[in-house]
Amino acid sequence: MRALEALKEKGIKITKARIAIYEILTKNESSVTVDFLYDECRRLGLNLNISTVYRTLEIFEEKKFVEKFYLGEGRYSFAIKKNHHVHKLECSLCHKEIEVSCPMQHIGELLKTQTGFTLTEHKLDLKGICEECKHKDKE
Repeated sequence: MRALEALKEKGIKITKARIAIYEILTKNESSVTVDFLYDECRRLGLNLNISTVYRTLEIFEEKKFVEKFYLGEGRYSFAIKKNHHVHKLECSLCHKEIEVSCPMQHIGELLKTQTGFTLTEHKLDLKGICEECKHKDKE
């Protein structure tokens, strides 16, 4: 069973609720809310409290198993962490490049919540001035 392997690999104690939450998260293309997870667990016949869902998500987040997306107005959604995608940030003066984590999954979740629009691809060019060049400019 994939859920058991995934949870064991992350060092997460195995419970019926954690297995169910993992499976619900992996079956959904986009992020889901705590209420959605709670309702789905109840629909599957699990007798649990919503606090169990919150605690499970906290553990998953601590173990870097899920990503948490702020949807505004104190609401969050969660998704299984996908492959780490990065972009390069290039200094406009010296052309030094650094890698930064891609913010687009978070932006995609916000867009989906606010507009119903699902991103299928993106391009992101990042340019700026690095710390060293900023200091040289002031001298």
